Amino acid sequence: MTSVENKRRVRAIWISDTHLGSKGCKADYLIEFLKVHRCETLYLVGDIIDGWRMKRSIYWPQSHSNVIRRILTLAKRGTKVVYITGNHDEFLRKYAEHDFGNIHLVNEALHETRTGKRFLVLHGDKFDVIVRYHKWIAVLGDIAYNLLLVLNRWYNRIRIGLGYGYWSLSNFLKHRVKQAVNFIGDYELALADECKKRGLDGVICGHIHHAEIRTIDGVEYHNCGDWVESCTALVETRSGSIELVNWIDELESVNLLHAVAS
Repeated sequence: MTSVENKRRVRAIWISDTHLGSKGCKADYLIEFLKVHRCETLYLVGDIIDGWRMKRSIYWPQSHSNVIRRILTLAKRGTKVVYITGNHDEFLRKYAEHDFGNIHLVNEALHETRTGKRFLVLHGDKFDVIVRYHKWIAVLGDIAYNLLLVLNRWYNRIRIGLGYGYWSLSNFLKHRVKQAVNFIGDYELALADECKKRGLDGVICGHIHHAEIRTIDGVEYHNCGDWVESCTALVETRSGSIELVNWIDELESVNLLHAVAS
């Protein structure tokens, strides 16, 4: 497959919630994204490997190994890789603050942009009261979410086969169910408040599968989104600004979506 364009060079990339080890992971899209982009620092902002899903059954196709291989190749070629643990890959938290070559495993990080702004980088699950205090509810919700992704996957195969673009059923429901909207708002406010307490300019997180860049009470809030539905990432440009990349939209704009999905 031909890349979208020549290699894009940026200062930093943030991706989260790839959920390798689950059928919902759009590994082929992620591989193509990583092929196109080059960065000084790659942040893996939690839930990269879906340990919850793999406890129930093992699912690991070649494309998921290819994602790991691509990340290792980037590290070997000089990219600093910062792996921030999340709730689905919480089994790695006991190894936090260890370095594995050019890969650094941490629970949170601090990123300073070229313009001097300081951002807290963390997965964000500790600001989710359900995950923190009622994990059994979170696990049940995860099972229901994966069933929804299965329906979404089959629905989009039909859509793409008919020549239509990708459409996320779960994102549609999230934005129309009041409780989900309220949860997202509470989560974003809690993270913004934490940044204010620490005297930081903003936060970069994941966890809720809702890509966003906005200002909350003077704090710059950034969410990477995910690679099971939206296929989004954050990048810091060479001038120091942080931008949201919607990879599916970019593929559709150059008619390459069918090549990746097939």
